[in-house]
Amino acid sequence: MDLNNKDEQVAARSLSRWSKLRRRIGWMTLFTLLSLSAAGFLLLRYAPLPAGASMQATQILDANGETIASLQGGVNRPIAKLADISPWLVKATLAVEDRRFYEHAGVDWRGLARAAWVDIRHMSKEQGASTLTQQLARNLYLSHERTWTRKLKEAWYAARLEQSYSKDEILELYLNQIYYGHGAYGAEAAARLYFNKSAKDLTIAESALLAGIPKGPRYYSPHLNPAGSRSRQRTVLQAMRDTNRLTEAQANRAASIVVNVRSLPEEDQRAAPYFADYVKKIAIERLGIDERLMNEGGLTIRTTLDLRMQRIAEDAVKKGLQGGNEELQTALIAVDPRNGYIKAMVGGRNYRNNQFNRVFAKTRQPGSSFKPIVYATALERHAVTPASRFRSEPTLFYFDHDRQIYRPGNYNGHYFHGDIAMRQAIAASDNIYAVHTIMQTGPEAVIEMARKVGITSTLNAVPSLALGTFPVSPFEMAFAFSVFANEGRRTEPSAITRIQDRSGRVLYESHPKEEQVITPALAYVTTNLLESVFERGGTARRISKMLHRPVAGKTGTTDSDAWFVGYTPELATAVWVGYDRGRAITSSEAHRAAPIFARFTEGSLGDASPQAFRMPDGVAQAYIDPATGLLSSPICPGRGVMEVFLEGTEPTLSCAPLGDEPRAKPDSPPPVRHWWKKLRRMWGS
Repeated sequence: MDLNNKDEQVAARSLSRWSKLRRRIGWMTLFTLLSLSAAGFLLLRYAPLPAGASMQATQILDANGETIASLQGGVNRPIAKLADISPWLVKATLAVEDRRFYEHAGVDWRGLARAAWVDIRHMSKEQGASTLTQQLARNLYLSHERTWTRKLKEAWYAARLEQSYSKDEILELYLNQIYYGHGAYGAEAAARLYFNKSAKDLTIAESALLAGIPKGPRYYSPHLNPAGSRSRQRTVLQAMRDTNRLTEAQANRAASIVVNVRSLPEEDQRAAPYFADYVKKIAIERLGIDERLMNEGGLTIRTTLDLRMQRIAEDAVKKGLQGGNEELQTALIAVDPRNGYIKAMVGGRNYRNNQFNRVFAKTRQPGSSFKPIVYATALERHAVTPASRFRSEPTLFYFDHDRQIYRPGNYNGHYFHGDIAMRQAIAASDNIYAVHTIMQTGPEAVIEMARKVGITSTLNAVPSLALGTFPVSPFEMAFAFSVFANEGRRTEPSAITRIQDRSGRVLYESHPKEEQVITPALAYVTTNLLESVFERGGTARRISKMLHRPVAGKTGTTDSDAWFVGYTPELATAVWVGYDRGRAITSSEAHRAAPIFARFTEGSLGDASPQAFRMPDGVAQAYIDPATGLLSSPICPGRGVMEVFLEGTEPTLSCAPLGDEPRAKPDSPPPVRHWWKKLRRMWGS
């Protein structure tokens, strides 16, 4: 019994000590929490806000350090009082950006919790849920990186702003701070830029359009994306209707109004404007540079463009379109095949009137300019050789297990009505020969080759593929032909070489990848055949006198498109001419692309010594009898012509007198094959 009492006493003493310890921990915890709360309150109430970030122009430079564009060299930000801003813009902004603006204290915890839950479920940081005050804090004090650390800082600064300013003052700061695209910061600058009026005079429809832009100035600018801007405007009007800031009748009436947007002013015209837009797009969308940092962060962006070549390109385009229909459009892109650097880019005839960059338009059929890819495929697979002969005459082709018929025709109904070889077919752009070639090779193999050289557009495995009936962009065509110019190596397209911040820290540096996608021998044989386009009987013979160096290339003409894609060892260029709406081009308009190419190429390389295409190993040369496609011999009736082949695919039989069988190729190869190859190699080096 005494033993039990003793145990009870020990237990009671232990429980008493634990109770005292718990009470002590509780009081310490409470004291700590009260201390932290008090410190937080004092900081929130009295800690000074940091100075707002200063803005500095971002410089886009060409390869030689010349300025292409200065983004926000002087920020367009006239200040307006809240009373001088249209109440419709205020209502539209609150409806689409922060419906509970007058209810929260800087952070909408309900919205933040919802966004956090979505992020956790999807393992991402895509949800925003930033209040208008948080957006202001981010624009004034922080970067736009998607991290929880930045979110916490943003919430802190937002709460501090709410302590320091009234709701109307915060709203006024926001409407004078937010970026509306094209260099316009704040409601007043945006109203003047887009509508040439003061912010206080904005209508419901205009206010809804403006309020939709800050979410993504590149995507919702009425200049860069009219359809996206219009869709976003309707979203804003619906938000105003849902929050009872508009009646249904007012929303419907505003949605039916076509808002007249003012053209961009002259000062938006800059050197290489289409290229500058492309650089911004690449930096933001592909390299992850924040848009605000791009416009006002004082970056230095070094690019591959050569402003001297760019001016020559713009001049060549201007001269090439003179005297024609003012609606006739064009695109030109030139790249250095050795490293993938974009050297010149013209996306249209007038940037101020139309900012759409046709260099990237995948809406145009390349026509016969696609044929080199077909011929390269056939040569690689030994389906045909340069000596292979097909009859040039109206022909029916059966495909899909003979269930379908394809009836191609030659331009202007011109046929040779006889057998021709590949060089003659390429020079004259004979469609019948090209379709015979793809039938021998297989369209699937041609698509495979197109992918290897960089064509990403949709292509279907049908015979008409040989004639370029599936749309591709000038950008794709220039880089595809650059593979032939670069001895079979495909280089990754490159527009930006380096990005540095205002302190000189490197944010990005390019290291273009290169891949051998076809053999040097195949690239050379294809190139050698394409040189004949500039010779007598070739479709580019008219511009041959404008060029004073070895050039290879191919014309392409459809009912609505004119192309010329060509190259030298150091420059590959694609030129397109046509109408935006696919309207038919005239015969004279169809001949405008090639002279633009010639003026640009010779102007850009005029001071450089002409460079020959180097003949690599794996190429054989032989004299061929043009009448039979067999090896020439003294007993052949005609004169032999020199032809190039992939080694091992040259003819093995020689021609014979009429009525005799072709003779076997002698065991020893023709001597010319060795000394000519050696001579060409010496010349090429």
